[in-house]
Amino acid sequence: MQYEAPETTKAAVSLLAKAKGSAYVLAGGSDLLVRMKGGFIEPDLIVDIKRIKAMREVKKTASGFSIGAAVPCAELGENKALVKAWPGVVEAANLIGSKQVQGRCTISGNLCNAGPAADSVPAMVAAGAKAVIQGPKGKRTVPVEAIPVGPGKNSLKKGELVEAIVLPARKPKSGDAYLRFIPRTEMDIAVVSCGVNLTIDGKGVVTAARVALGAVAPTVLLVEAAAKAIIGSKLDDAALDKLGAAASAACRPIDDKRGTIEFRTKVAAVLAKRAAQIAYTRAGGK
Repeated sequence: MQYEAPETTKAAVSLLAKAKGSAYVLAGGSDLLVRMKGGFIEPDLIVDIKRIKAMREVKKTASGFSIGAAVPCAELGENKALVKAWPGVVEAANLIGSKQVQGRCTISGNLCNAGPAADSVPAMVAAGAKAVIQGPKGKRTVPVEAIPVGPGKNSLKKGELVEAIVLPARKPKSGDAYLRFIPRTEMDIAVVSCGVNLTIDGKGVVTAARVALGAVAPTVLLVEAAAKAIIGSKLDDAALDKLGAAASAACRPIDDKRGTIEFRTKVAAVLAKRAAQIAYTRAGGK
């Protein structure tokens, strides 16, 4: 196995593009190293991106926030501006693993790992986040929901890697939230999860919304019908019931030892309604 730790994105892309055999990017390593130790994968090349300065920074700009691919989740919770703007995204990132894991894991790695139950992904999808991808043919930017294409599979091409996750600037009177159901109190994988992001007007009417579900399909779902259910409402009981029904209708879960199809479908509605209420309150709604 070959290990490389380049100091520029260009060098990292070059290594990945020229790799013979299997090549993997090491951001935090909280998933990659576990898979290696378990014998599930045997990389021919590992490209460690933690020495690339640009990928270790969180930048606030007029257009929002840029979170480098190697920024640990723990650092997100320490960035007051980011926490204020996108509390749901930060809360989701800070639910990944233990405190020790959060000091290493990254939301870019969580995204590219393409796990259906990834905590940070529904929150990012709801937020309208985008992934900045660098590759042999240059840079491209795509919605984060375009990265996972199936359990453990992503849409990145040979030589490509995620350089940063970009969150848009927070609109006035808007808020987001993320909730998940797990059997234990912490350090568990979501059985069902939901991210909601919404904006209201001066009268408390929802003018825009995005709703994303996790762990109920092969990839995270952006549920447009659920968003439409609450747009134009003051998030009253009738709107919440429509939201819950749309969330349940979108589910395509499986039966496994952690939850049944029936259970996941029902809980998706519950979490969507609760997350929407939290987001509405954060937006200034009453």
